Order: sequence, then C-alpha cells, then structure tokens
Amino acid sequence: MELLKIGEMAKMNHVSEQTLRLYDRLGLLSPCSRDEENGYRYYDIRQSARLDMIQYLKSMGMSLCDVRDHLSGKDISAIGGLLLRKNAQIDEEIRNLQCLRRAIERAISNIHRYEAAPPDGTVILEHIGSRQIYCIDSRINFYGSGIEIYEKILRELKNSIIANKLPQVYFSNAGTILRKENLLQRKFVSTEVFVFVDSEFIDRQHITELPAKNYLCIYCDAFDKEEEYANRLIDCIEEKGYLIDGDYICEVLAELPVLEKGGREMFLRLQIPVAFR
Repeated sequence: MELLKIGEMAKMNHVSEQTLRLYDRLGLLSPCSRDEENGYRYYDIRQSARLDMIQYLKSMGMSLCDVRDHLSGKDISAIGGLLLRKNAQIDEEIRNLQCLRRAIERAISNIHRYEAAPPDGTVILEHIGSRQIYCIDSRINFYGSGIEIYEKILRELKNSIIANKLPQVYFSNAGTILRKENLLQRKFVSTEVFVFVDSEFIDRQHITELPAKNYLCIYCDAFDKEEEYANRLIDCIEEKGYLIDGDYICEVLAELPVLEKGGREMFLRLQIPVAFR
C-alpha cells in the first residue's frame, strides 16, 4: 500500500492541508497512519473516496457536523432526508431572493419616475395598471394631524407586517386611501394606510387589489400640501366633466433623505380614478 503525505493527499484532491487537519480533528477523515517520531500524517489513496463524499455533501450545503454524523451512521436514507430538508431550505431562500429582487425593481422604478416626474402641482391624466397592496385600518384620522401622528400610524403598519410575517422589504413608500364617499363630500377623513406588495409572494388573504383605471393625478412635493392639492384635483374633475370612479390614492413615489433632526420628506402622486361621461 502506497502512503501519501498530507501535502500530497491535499494536492491530489484539490484541498488544503489545513482542511485535512480540520477533518481529522472533527473525526471526518483521519490519516491511516502517523509517524510516532515526527507526527507526520499519511493517507491511503483509497481514502479519497471518503474525501470526495465529504466534499460532495458539503457542496450541497450540509454542515461538517451533519456530514460527520450521517457518514458515521452509514444510513443512506438519513442522508436523503437531510438533503430533502436542505432542498426545501434552498427553495425558501430562492423565494426570498426573488421577493427582494422584485422590491428592488420597484424601488428603482420609483426613483426613475421621481426623476422624470413633472414639477410640483402638475395635473396629468394617466392610465395606471392594476396594483396589489397590503392595507390596514389604523383607526386614526391622519388628515388634520401632524407628521408625528402619521409616524405613529406607520408604526402600526410595520407592526402588522411583522405580525403577519410579510417580508420586511415591503415596508417602504407607504400610501393612504380616502374612500369615495368621503371624497365626493370633500370630507378628508381616512384611517387606512398601505404598502405595495406582490401577489406571488404573499397570501391572497392579505392582499387588496387596486384595479387598472384612468387616474387624474397631481404631483406634490410636501406632506402638508396634500389636502390642498387633492381639492385641486376635485376642482379639475368638475371642470372637465369627469366622474369620480373610485377611491382616492395618495402614493409616495420617493422618500427623500431624512436629515438628522428633520422629518420624513416625501414626493407624492395624488390620484383619483375617473370615468368619462
């Protein structure tokens, strides 16, 4: 039997000597013999088969402790069960990454829309496709209140997202809803706040859909201008003879950098769905 020094075994199997020493300490792969005088480790080339299996299972995402336990047990079904659990874990990680990518794409899109948006106060008729939102009723009317109350409402929204185990990445650019019956009376009373989500990553029970419609929109660069600008939209709808065709949406297109002692700075797109006579 030809014996290989640790360096030769390492080089032949494309691992480091340090790795082989670690495997020895963990009881994963021990040298077949040692020189009692100098402590040199010697390996049999046939041990490469076990080393291949260790590296294979490790590449599947198994920890070295799991590899050791399952190789020691020599139970192939146990190894299969572990790999099945690892496969499910990978599926979940892929799903989380896909959700993160979608959220990043939405953020990039919002930045582009902010950069290309018309000046503050501009009114535009736009067709907006269907959107999915996660919405809660805070039971607090945020109109007529300061930014401090709005921040408290956002804490409720964040707590709800956490409680329902929704991805945290969705807690961004929150919007609000004013129901049609109040809008028609120019009665600014609303307690509902939302974030945009993706139906493929969230249970349908948590999703409300905003249908595709034509919206009369006005762009707004300050939180405290919203009510004034929403009234401008209603005036414009009446002047043009449009019909209000749903709930009013206040969408945050971008949140600007917050100063150390400042509040939340937002660029808004206020939207009223309209139909034509």
